[in-house]
Formats: sequence, C-alpha cells, structure tokens
Amino acid sequence: MKNRNIFVACDTSNIKKINKIISQTRSKKLKIIPKFGLQFFYSKHGRGFLEKIQYDFWLDLKINDIPQTAISAIDSLKDLKKCKYITVHANGGFEMLKAVQKKSKIINKNLKILGVTVLTSLNNKSLNKIGHTKNVEQLVLRQAALIKKSGCDGIVCSAQEALMVRKKYKKMLIITPGIRLPGDSSNDQLRIMTPKEAFKNKVSGIVIGRSLTNGDIKNNTKKLIDHLNQ
Repeated sequence: MKNRNIFVACDTSNIKKINKIISQTRSKKLKIIPKFGLQFFYSKHGRGFLEKIQYDFWLDLKINDIPQTAISAIDSLKDLKKCKYITVHANGGFEMLKAVQKKSKIINKNLKILGVTVLTSLNNKSLNKIGHTKNVEQLVLRQAALIKKSGCDGIVCSAQEALMVRKKYKKMLIITPGIRLPGDSSNDQLRIMTPKEAFKNKVSGIVIGRSLTNGDIKNNTKKLIDHLNQ
C-alpha cells in the first residue's frame, strides 16, 4: 500500500477531535495524511494550529476568485510550511489556475496545486439547476483539460469519473473524495465509491472522512486497511 495516497478529511473545528483523528489514524501499515477544509481553517484556532503542525497536510480551500485575488490568497499561506497540497476550483478559469500554479512554485517548489472539478454532492440534475448544459462526465473532462493545460499538479474528481480521466491523462495525479467503506451511508454525497473500487479506477489517492472519523477511529482505520488488503 506504499504507493496509495490516503487522506483523512478532518471536518470539524474542535482541536481535541482533530488531534484524536490524527493520532488514531496513524498506522505503520498505511500512511494517512490529514486534510483540512474551510470549517477548520476559518475556526478560531484553526490557522494557528496549522502554523505549528509538524507533519504534512492538505489544505482544501477550493480557491475560486479573480487571478490576482487567488494568488494573493496563496501568498498569504506561505507560512504554513507543512502544507503539501492546496485546492483551487476549475470554475475560476484557466488564467486563475495558471496564476496560482506559477505563484505556488515560487513559494514552495514542493507544494502541489490540485484543481477541483464537479463536487461529489452534485449530479446531472444538480448541474442542470445551476445552468450547466453538459452532464457530469462531460464537464469533468472539460475541466480536467483546463487543469492540465494550466500546469496544475493534479485533479480532484469523483472515483466514478476517475477512470475516464485516467484514460486521457496517463500520468496525472488524480485524487478522489466521496469515498465510503462498504456498507457506510453516503450522507450528502451523490457520487461515491469504496476505497478498493476507487483504486481499481486508477486513482492516485483517495479522501475518506466520516467512514474513518465517525465512531471508533482506530477500528475504522483497521477496517480500511483490511478492506484494501482483501
């Protein structure tokens, strides 16, 4: 399992819960990297915690603004030395994606910029309601092409579109959210898959949240390892 990137979604603003998630998902058999989103980053103690953190993490902000504002946002994060991944949204357009990617390499050559495509909470019906004429697959492919052309390091898409994207972009870093252990509830996500199914679809890494962080975290982590070893 050395070549599999596993990220745990730390979707809480509670520092005690964050420390519990990080400590209890540690395993000699599987490296799991914490992913922090808007909820934690915007919380009272979130940014201060990330300034002091001593291990690699992913900052999932899905930056989406005009190019100058987006690169200013990236610049403001340069003190987060252990941040290895930052997300930007493809909806921001080619110029924004390109500008952020260029700025990120000036700040930290090892920082990876991941372009987010269609959120896993959306489906074809949802896209139609907000004015899109393309279906999920068509839009993901269009956005993936934009992300690739901009020079971003990778793409975030659901595992259901991952194989389609992989066939077109053989060497691209593809990370997929919307991952659930077998039998777990889908909650608010519409396009989900199990970890094993996702890796069969040639993804580079997966994001798994509530399947790990709800209930007994250590036991859930063991379930994940057993599932991947089956």
